[in-house]
Amino acid sequence: MAPPAHRAKKKQAPQEAIDEFWSKFTTKTPGKATTVIPHNEYAEKAARRSNKAVETLTQSSYEEAAAVCRAKVDKIVKECRRVNQKYRDPHFDLELDLKWGGRDTLESLCNTKETPASTFKPKSVKRVVDIFDKPKFYIDGPSANDVRQGRDGDCWLLAALCTLSNKPSLIERVCVARDEQVGVYGFVFHRDGEWISEIIDDKLFLTKPDFDESFLERMLWEDRERVNSEEQYRKAYQSGSGALYFAQCEHADETWLPLLEKAYAKAHGDYAAIEGGFTGEGIEDLTGGVTTELYTTDILDKEYFWREELMKVNDEFLFGCSTGMWGGTCWGERKGIVELHAYSVMRAVELDGQRLVLLKNPWGKGEWKGAWSDGSKEWTADWLLKLNHRFGDDGNFWISYDDLLRKYQAFDRTRLFGPEWKVASLWTTFSVPWTLDYHDTYFTFTLAKTGPVVIVLSQLDDRYYRGLEGQYQFELNFRLHKKGQEGYVVRSISPYCQNRSVNVELKLEAGDYVVLLKVNATRNLEILPIEEVIRNNARQRRDKLVAVGMSYDLAHSKGKVIETPEEKQAKKDAEKRKKDKEREEFRKQIMDDRRAEHDRIVKDRKKRKERRAKAKSKERARKAKKAAKAKAKEEAKRKRREDASAGEKHVQIISPRQTPEPDTASKNLPSELSETDTTVKTPPSTDSNKPTAVEAEVSKEKAASETEPKHERLGDLPSPFPPVADAPPTTVLTPPSPSLEAAKSEDSTHAVAGSEGRPPPSRELSEDDFDDEGDSDDSSDESDISSVSEISDGELDMELRQRAPPLPNNGLPPPPRAEVPVGAAAQDSEDEFESDPWNAVVTVGLRVYYKVSSEDQEKDIVKLKVVRPSAWAKEDENEHGSGEDGEEEDKDKKEGEDGAGGEGKEGEEGEMDKKAKSSMGLDVDDSSKDATLEGDREQRKKSILSLIPPRD
Repeated sequence: MAPPAHRAKKKQAPQEAIDEFWSKFTTKTPGKATTVIPHNEYAEKAARRSNKAVETLTQSSYEEAAAVCRAKVDKIVKECRRVNQKYRDPHFDLELDLKWGGRDTLESLCNTKETPASTFKPKSVKRVVDIFDKPKFYIDGPSANDVRQGRDGDCWLLAALCTLSNKPSLIERVCVARDEQVGVYGFVFHRDGEWISEIIDDKLFLTKPDFDESFLERMLWEDRERVNSEEQYRKAYQSGSGALYFAQCEHADETWLPLLEKAYAKAHGDYAAIEGGFTGEGIEDLTGGVTTELYTTDILDKEYFWREELMKVNDEFLFGCSTGMWGGTCWGERKGIVELHAYSVMRAVELDGQRLVLLKNPWGKGEWKGAWSDGSKEWTADWLLKLNHRFGDDGNFWISYDDLLRKYQAFDRTRLFGPEWKVASLWTTFSVPWTLDYHDTYFTFTLAKTGPVVIVLSQLDDRYYRGLEGQYQFELNFRLHKKGQEGYVVRSISPYCQNRSVNVELKLEAGDYVVLLKVNATRNLEILPIEEVIRNNARQRRDKLVAVGMSYDLAHSKGKVIETPEEKQAKKDAEKRKKDKEREEFRKQIMDDRRAEHDRIVKDRKKRKERRAKAKSKERARKAKKAAKAKAKEEAKRKRREDASAGEKHVQIISPRQTPEPDTASKNLPSELSETDTTVKTPPSTDSNKPTAVEAEVSKEKAASETEPKHERLGDLPSPFPPVADAPPTTVLTPPSPSLEAAKSEDSTHAVAGSEGRPPPSRELSEDDFDDEGDSDDSSDESDISSVSEISDGELDMELRQRAPPLPNNGLPPPPRAEVPVGAAAQDSEDEFESDPWNAVVTVGLRVYYKVSSEDQEKDIVKLKVVRPSAWAKEDENEHGSGEDGEEEDKDKKEGEDGAGGEGKEGEEGEMDKKAKSSMGLDVDDSSKDATLEGDREQRKKSILSLIPPRD
């Protein structure tokens, strides 16, 4: 079979081809789905609550969430006691899920074309009182030694719990309320800048099936005589912490860890959602702190890092460390240190010239085998007493500071906030272009008092709606500028792994600041778009989609844009200006068409006039020549008769029909010839059907005019005047009288200003308006032609109504969808980027933490707002000649989610921002920066030096 013929590519200049590609690459309608659940009124309420900047003490959000959590538990306890039933969580029911094979508590929504096989295979579900003989939530308090990882890949979370156990009361703050008899437990977690509560029952997954439900297990167990096989089976396989499928405490009857892990899994949707992560993110979720990702190779002053940071562990900071941060290292170990694994930093001490760090493996086993490991030569009885250390494979081991820096590539440092810290936060949503640069949307804040601050830029935690993340991943960066200064104060360092947030910690003077945002988006086409995931799961996994979709909706409600009254008025004014502009352009186009039609008719009239004058001149010359010949002939005859009469006398007889009468000859001539030469006698024509010379010339003129091409009208709108047909060739046009012209003008004016305001019907122009016939060529000029009248408002409205597009398919149901072309046909019909263009939209939030004294706790120290580009303002700029730059800036800005509800407008920031933005564009270490500098050498040098913050 011959290959399909491809459509020939159109020839384009290289720049035209590139411009066309980019025009198709980016979507013309940027946007993002902000709600999965249809008509979600809960998300609307959350959006109204969080669309303004919130300033509060860091403890206030926790205390509010904790109070709500306790109230929930109290209500459930009363309800259960009223009906004499234990609590069963209908939103996260492990037993129902396992027995019916739903797996909603185990597996996330699939967002890939092929569904991966699940690795979770628990065999049974039992309540805490049925698993543990003497269950206790805490036994001697929560500690790192309690932690044992189960079959979930959440070592990062367990490492975070180990780290929290070093500081008293941190884990107790997470486990807020419980009633062990009813079987209800309440926990709080930090999510996207605020605390949330989560309620669970006491059901847990087990590794072995129930005795009555597994024939194979029962047969193997009953291979010998037992007093009570079922009870012994339960004690052996379904009793104590060792029977749990997921995380477990070291003590056989302690329960806090598996229940906390279950609550954390429910908060994120399922157990699969908490597989894989970073210790720093886990510490943030459990403490509300701010984590910075530090890399060993980036530490500038290792002495400062030891004294001012690592030695303050469990006080101002919490630390975790990890290996294999690039993800390419295979599983294995290096002297007992496991690759691709997270550890907790428990202590840091400096004794007798030795700098030592105590680490914890959340597995509860597997330790370092180098210097200062258990049993190494460095240990003496004195050192064992000083460090209160005991040997044993329990996951706790000491390592020197130098070996720590050599063996671990990354540290997670989490800043803890006490009651002396306050925070202001605000969220927004904007479109991220393919080009990487600082965006037009940015944050500003005013600091009323000098002091230490922590600035955090974060995106939504998509772990809470796993499966609905979409195809785009975002990497965050920002730069801090002091208003009025060209240079920046500081910029964030982009992390390699933890992309959920970036932050800087520094001391700032009081003043106004600008935070420029740079978001780098990458697209993974192997991930399905959110709309396809919803379509694939709407029928078969409705409950799961509802639960995860609600988390998605509530998260995105933070950045939902609500227009302010000023923005609504600006939008209304801009739409009116746009409508007026289109109306005037349409009016101008109609008048241009009318003038073009008028000019065409005038031109045609002149051509006809010239052709007729030429024909008349030729006819006169021919008639004069013919008359002269006839006269000469008569003269010759007369002369012959005279000569004959001179020779002999004779009688001349004249036939009555030989010579035509004068009035008969004049009937066959034009009036011009009959009036100018009445003496010429033309013999009668022998053929009565033969046209006269004038009629032949006029017929010839008509044939020539019919072969001329029709006039092409300007623009794509229908002309208000149809073409004028030529008059019959025998019709003689006479110029209209002045009285007739006045009557016509009066009638036209009267029709326009009708009693009901209706537009007059379109009048076709005729030859009567352009009569050029006359005895003299100079007797008719431009004054004989009617002028082009201005279109009235009524006519314009009627044309606009006719121009409006009709309803699709005349209001009928839409036709069936056409088949999508594939292969070569798809290439010919639509460009691949045009069918699936770039459309990255991100929701980000800025939090500013600052320390206050006790007397300043009631004062607002930070005023935070977001500044978004106004699509309507830029529209005005483009109308006033902003040029290509204005049009480019206006691109991708008109979208429902884009405007941030009432936080700030570009106009409020004044001219300084526009001026400063032009000089803030590129980083100082960007190689393109040099080419953008303006002025002489000294001025360019000053621009570079101004980017360097002054030294203290």
